[in-house]
Amino acid sequence: MALSEDLSRLAARAKETETRAEEARTKARAEVKQEIAEARAAAQAQSEKLRAAAAEGQGVISDWWVDAQKSWSDHIESVRDDIERKKAEHDVGKARRRAERAEADAELALDAAYWAVVEAEYAVLDAVLARRDADDLAEMKGTSEPATART
Repeated sequence: MALSEDLSRLAARAKETETRAEEARTKARAEVKQEIAEARAAAQAQSEKLRAAAAEGQGVISDWWVDAQKSWSDHIESVRDDIERKKAEHDVGKARRRAERAEADAELALDAAYWAVVEAEYAVLDAVLARRDADDLAEMKGTSEPATART
């Protein structure tokens, strides 16, 4: 898939998330719980896919990405464990604090996602430039290998 297609897929997923979050405010509790379970399963699947891609790309991609993926996965698992533990509490004050913490976690997750998009922009632009540099160098050397760009 071309990098521009990846960016379009990301934008569409962000819009879908925005719509689902807005609609969740008016849905029944059971429906929201079901969507949470589905979202968690999708996030877990994406995490595993990213982990596999990072492992497969080790030596090809920057080591930083492998480390960042592992660190982020560990953090998310810790947050999820904390959320599950807190769900067992039934005190109103604790429930309100849990809601505030969940909202703060959501805000931080959104900030992290925004950072990831900004980082992706940098990586895509860097990839475009690297491909141009490689093509220019090949042209100067007189080799005309076909471009394999994903941009």
